[in-house]
Amino acid sequence: MTATSTNGVATPPPPSKVSLYEASTQCKNWRFSAEQLAHTRATLNEAAVRVIQKTFEDHELCQLKGVFQPGSSNNVSFLNADEEVLLVKLYITKITQLCGLFHFPEEVEATAITYLKRFYLKNTVMDWHPKNVMQTTNNPISLEAYTHHIPKTSPNDVLDLEFLVAQSLGFEFAVWHAHRALWGIWLDIQVRSIIHCSLLVSPSEVCDQNLPIVSQKLSPELYNTALGHIRASRLTDAELIYTPSQIALAAFALTVPEIASQWLATKLPSEVTNLKQATEEIMLLITTHGQSPNVESVREVDRRLRLCKNPEKVVGSKAYLARKQDEERRTQEKRDRKAAESQKPADEEDVFGNELGQKRQGLVDYDDDDDDD
Repeated sequence: MTATSTNGVATPPPPSKVSLYEASTQCKNWRFSAEQLAHTRATLNEAAVRVIQKTFEDHELCQLKGVFQPGSSNNVSFLNADEEVLLVKLYITKITQLCGLFHFPEEVEATAITYLKRFYLKNTVMDWHPKNVMQTTNNPISLEAYTHHIPKTSPNDVLDLEFLVAQSLGFEFAVWHAHRALWGIWLDIQVRSIIHCSLLVSPSEVCDQNLPIVSQKLSPELYNTALGHIRASRLTDAELIYTPSQIALAAFALTVPEIASQWLATKLPSEVTNLKQATEEIMLLITTHGQSPNVESVREVDRRLRLCKNPEKVVGSKAYLARKQDEERRTQEKRDRKAAESQKPADEEDVFGNELGQKRQGLVDYDDDDDDD
């Protein structure tokens, strides 16, 4: 709808107010519907399987390089998209253990888990095993001290994947977390309740009278319980589908449903229906999928991964060495072309400029100014 000024010229409506979250790269680039998420993973998995099959059966590469023998992928049981998610889920629990070992704050753990999930929306576990990717840290710490406490890990193991991880994230490192939204909801209810109980002002001036007096009920244990639901949500796809505040509200509703429902009706009365539906979906997601995966099931997936892993990404394998040879050859060719291009103009120009003896037009030649008379 546009307004008309006194001179008859239509003026555009004022821009709608956009929240900081809606303007973030997380909302724009890392939020999907459940269907989009499944499609993205299935497409990525299918593409990876095709590439690895070609690597297994590439006779032409074998003939040109003479490095490894061709094989057949007919008997190889490749992982599907759901099995990849299951393996990543196991290593999400490993991130929690690792952060506990180093006493990293909640923010570091939550961010590391988010990065791992995002990484595997651009890559496959058949190329990059999550046990290596999860070690890339986003917390200032001595690399030597960090790797010293991780078995069979050297500083180079962490550094080698840093750029790949950053590139896969699109260099978008800011993350909006549900545990921070939970803290905001918690504080809001506490403040409203305290003011209500102290009778500093009338309840209607602070909040709707339907909001109960809950200061006695909101113990720190309840907050910790809700935070536990937030942590369980990290084992699900919740943060890739819903907003941090929706996840926080769901965690709160799992803890104190009556208070959460009344807070929602008071705080956002116009959005109650939509938010209740989203909240119920998240609650179901947390209670259904917010547990560590079955270890035996993951072991079977990991065992099969050893047989279907992309041989070009296995350090020391013949396919890996062949790929490295190709990369080095292409790099050298690029350097040679660049050197030739930079040398060409240098050959065409005299480093000392024009010849010293060359006469410059437009200047008087005093040597010819002798009097011949």
